[in-house]
Amino acid sequence: MLPPRKSWIALFPLLTLAACNTGGPPRDPAIGEAYAGPLALTLHKDIDPKSPPAAVVRHGDRLDIIAQRRRWYKVRTPQGIEGWTDDRELLDTGQMQRLLALAKETADLPSQGAATTFDTLNIHTEPNRLSASFLQVKEGEKFDVIAHRVLPRTALPKRELVPPRPKPEKKSRSKEKASRLPPPPEPQPPAPPTDWIALSKEHAPNPEEGLPPAAMDDWTLIRAANGQSGWVLTSRVYMAIPDEVAQYAEGHRITSYFSIGKTRDGDLEKDIWLWTTSETLGEDHDFDGYRVFTWSLRHHRYETAYIQRRERGFFPVLAKTGEFSVCLENDGGERLRRVYTMNGNAVRPAGALPCPKPPDVTDDTGETAHIVLREAPAAAPGMMDRVKAKVKSLFGK
Repeated sequence: MLPPRKSWIALFPLLTLAACNTGGPPRDPAIGEAYAGPLALTLHKDIDPKSPPAAVVRHGDRLDIIAQRRRWYKVRTPQGIEGWTDDRELLDTGQMQRLLALAKETADLPSQGAATTFDTLNIHTEPNRLSASFLQVKEGEKFDVIAHRVLPRTALPKRELVPPRPKPEKKSRSKEKASRLPPPPEPQPPAPPTDWIALSKEHAPNPEEGLPPAAMDDWTLIRAANGQSGWVLTSRVYMAIPDEVAQYAEGHRITSYFSIGKTRDGDLEKDIWLWTTSETLGEDHDFDGYRVFTWSLRHHRYETAYIQRRERGFFPVLAKTGEFSVCLENDGGERLRRVYTMNGNAVRPAGALPCPKPPDVTDDTGETAHIVLREAPAAAPGMMDRVKAKVKSLFGK
């Protein structure tokens, strides 16, 4: 039995209001933006890492920040799902741009040798233990070594995930009526002593005096099999050179290696190996010695064809079949790239080229950008250099 007509008329406004509310409550406005740092980031329903998960986002996904509670941020995914996460799991726009620029720059840089790890290895967005880990290398997987850095262990630089709110303008109060009588003039300040500069140096405290030296971390820039680049702790990296050569390391750490030729021994084909080594971690250079190994047809084993120690060498080492070059720094801080050629199994010096230091580049925040890995361009050759090069090209001398 249908209800009376008056009942339908009374219910009509309620039905209309219910139909208007099907769109759901209005969403909170975004107060900032960020990007997911880890390979898989779990967003939680509450400010607690043990609270139920709300969503899982992938590295590089853009997120809207809608609330902040100290070091926790409430974010919204492109699908409209909201959840909480720690600020260390997020990247700001500058960090994301630097990471993309790093992958672009290292795409065509020469590898310093393939390496592996004996355990799961976290790849960081920046050379900092507290930076987000966006990728992992499994045990036994191979990756390319690109560069090396030694940096102090510091906190993450300050970021602006949420732009600061503009300060409200204070209304100027009405100025009090000026007194009829002007105030008396202020007395002149006493003159400083004549030796005020020496006195200030004598009593000035030294902020670094008595402080322990900052802890340093040794980092390696790698390029994974999928082309992404990031930073890993050098102590977890092991160069994948064959054991029959690695056994001659004498306790030193192999930092790079290259095949620069082949030797035929019956049915066997053996590589001619070049490697660089470093005595310890934490050095301010990339290697302190280099060595060439050739296969002995008489003893059927690897033997040293050339060795150089107690040097200050820097990446990149450039190598190809029958030739290689290393960038070395002398006591005066000048860098030269020394070139060597192979004559059979003998190593012969073939001259030196300029090897300028990479330029220092800073980003918009004034922090050093750790993505400048190429050598600075050498100065243009002078007239005499051009004449010598022309003579060599004509007469082969």
